Amino acid sequence: MTKGILSFFALFTVLSLKAQTISQVRNLGIGQTVTVTGVATNGSELGNIRYIQDGTAGIACYGSIVSSVQRGDSITATGVLFDFSGLLELSPTSNVINHGPGVLPLAQIIPFSSGNESLEAQLVRFDNVTFVQTGNFATGNSTVQVSNGTATFDVRVNGSTNIDGTAIPTGPISIVGELGQFNANYQIIPRNLLDIFPYVAPAREINVKVNGNTVLNNDTYIVGTTAATSVTIENTGVSSLTLSGVTFTGTNASEFGINLTTGTVAGLGSNNYSLTFTPTGTGTRTATISIANNDSDENPYIINLYAIGTNNLATEPTANPTNLTFPLVKAYTVGGQYTAGTNADNYIVLWKNGSAVTGMPTDGTSYKRGDVVGDARVAYIGSGTGFTPRGIIANQNYHFAVYAFNGPTGFENYKTTTPAIGNVTSQGEQIGNYYAGINSASTSFLSDLSALINQHTVVSYFNYKTTVMNQFEIRDTTNGQSFVTCVYSGERKVFNEPFDWTAQGYSREHSYCHSWMPTFPADNPEQPEYSDQHNLWPTNLQQANTPRSNLPLMDIDGNVVFTYLEGSVGYSGNQLVYEPRAAQKGNAARSIFYMATAYNGQGGNNWQIPANQSQDSLKTWHFADLPDNYEIARNEFIFSKQANRNPYVDSVNFACHVNFANMSYLVCDAGIEEKLVANFSVFPVPTSGKLFAQVNGLEIVEYTITDMQGRVIKSSSNVQVPVLELGTTELKSGMYLLQVGTAFGQVQREFIVE
Repeated sequence: MTKGILSFFALFTVLSLKAQTISQVRNLGIGQTVTVTGVATNGSELGNIRYIQDGTAGIACYGSIVSSVQRGDSITATGVLFDFSGLLELSPTSNVINHGPGVLPLAQIIPFSSGNESLEAQLVRFDNVTFVQTGNFATGNSTVQVSNGTATFDVRVNGSTNIDGTAIPTGPISIVGELGQFNANYQIIPRNLLDIFPYVAPAREINVKVNGNTVLNNDTYIVGTTAATSVTIENTGVSSLTLSGVTFTGTNASEFGINLTTGTVAGLGSNNYSLTFTPTGTGTRTATISIANNDSDENPYIINLYAIGTNNLATEPTANPTNLTFPLVKAYTVGGQYTAGTNADNYIVLWKNGSAVTGMPTDGTSYKRGDVVGDARVAYIGSGTGFTPRGIIANQNYHFAVYAFNGPTGFENYKTTTPAIGNVTSQGEQIGNYYAGINSASTSFLSDLSALINQHTVVSYFNYKTTVMNQFEIRDTTNGQSFVTCVYSGERKVFNEPFDWTAQGYSREHSYCHSWMPTFPADNPEQPEYSDQHNLWPTNLQQANTPRSNLPLMDIDGNVVFTYLEGSVGYSGNQLVYEPRAAQKGNAARSIFYMATAYNGQGGNNWQIPANQSQDSLKTWHFADLPDNYEIARNEFIFSKQANRNPYVDSVNFACHVNFANMSYLVCDAGIEEKLVANFSVFPVPTSGKLFAQVNGLEIVEYTITDMQGRVIKSSSNVQVPVLELGTTELKSGMYLLQVGTAFGQVQREFIVE
């Protein structure tokens, strides 16, 4: 049986707005809506997930809409690309067209080493392996391992199959299943007991290892500049394998050789040979080696060879990609795609905020996601024609440049002229008519608002990493690493898979404390108030989450008893409190306001904040630290998952109308925002020398001047004056935006420089 086909040289065409190949779709950015057609390789035995293949690749489709799809059905599925702990899914799958029975793909026989991203979601098979565990499979979902004698591989046993609870086979077996992934671990997922059966050695079976690693039939081996490479031909069958000849074909066939003409490999034996490479030119050097043999289904055994010539660089692509577009634009993410370059194997996407990318990659230099390249960072690197940068926030203008390159690590040759360039502005708040019918002047305001935001889709507390962390909180840093920020202390924590909360020392912090909740919900079974994503934040467990405990959040005006980075425990008056970093104060207040409002009445209880938690302190933080573009983006992201919003992010003035000490309605004579705007004056306009700004009765504590393209020209966060005086002689003629901050929020106004 053919072990598998993996192509190193991929040609990508312009992506259609209709159905695309699964291979094309797998190279697009997370969050994009796509349509694919393929044959399902499983049915209901694995629940509401279907793995489909189309001859180019495989992908998972998740959702109740696929529940009627049977194994072997050909379907066209539409959904949103989603990364579920490493597994690429259409989730949710929004539409399915069932075309009836198709041609069910055969399982590819592969070694453990090939169980990786290239075959994810495809039907695979391991031969001659044994279970590490003995006894019975556990009841319900479980993970066990199979061994090939030198390594192990995860087997995921789904509790909905007929496998759980049965006896674990002993002795050599073959196992068939879907190739899945959970975090950093790939796993084989058998569909039923028929997928696990005794191994029967074939009469003869060829397997080729190059430098000790199996290279699948029709796969590619990267020679690089190595002059001599070891080749081992194995026979995993019981009868002799006859090698009847070797030929080299392709562009640079004459530069390759092997000390093999004919030969015999004994049953269960192996022979060693040497592959030579002698380049006679520069750039990429390619050939194909064909090994004729008497294996029943792998004759000839073909390996594509990829080497580098005398200049130590691959051949430069003929042309860079074109037509950079952004089919996905949200407040919290953007997704780009482009038309493939000419004679290009790979692409590097650079990005920055606010102005065009001028940096460019350097030949022979390998980069990883997050690396700094000139004035930009790497947003994506790979063979795909789509990308999703990490770290998007609302209302920002992001610029991108896409370069094509060829060559493996250390031999990269970048096409540095005329890259594909483009820019996109992320969305701001997308409130729409969400608050239609909510009237802050009505005495029913609080109850109406509670009823509105309480109704939402519940996302599991234990899926927080998969949702908020993986898809929003993670930011790229150098060397392919990513980090998240502890919301209380400001610590940046490297966040690489596999990520275990306990091992990494991080937690999901409830800003409105678990112990404050009158229902005191447990995590099993989960209750909506326990898992609500609006109230959960990534936090250092020992240095921030534990010290905060259930202390009230307030400014410290007495002795400090504990400090870690920007978060401290200390005294406000005679009570112990926790003071988070300044950037989180308003965010934390709005989380608490949200929870008190959303769940007021839950379990028949009043959800007022505790008596020792000053609402005045929270309201001061709320108005002093208004929602920034990060918080706006976070609110939009959670809205996309839970289908409800934090109203105190969307409308700052709502907080005026709630007494959080007893959850009653308050009458406000005018909105805070309106007061700020009404009392904000900038003069003279136009100006040619000096500019003055004041907010009557309030001290200005910070300011920012930006041009009409959003670029910051001048700013300070360390002022404290009733009247702000600014020089403008260094500003070019034109229109600018002045934003000032006060203890009760920010306000802005345009001005003109002559």
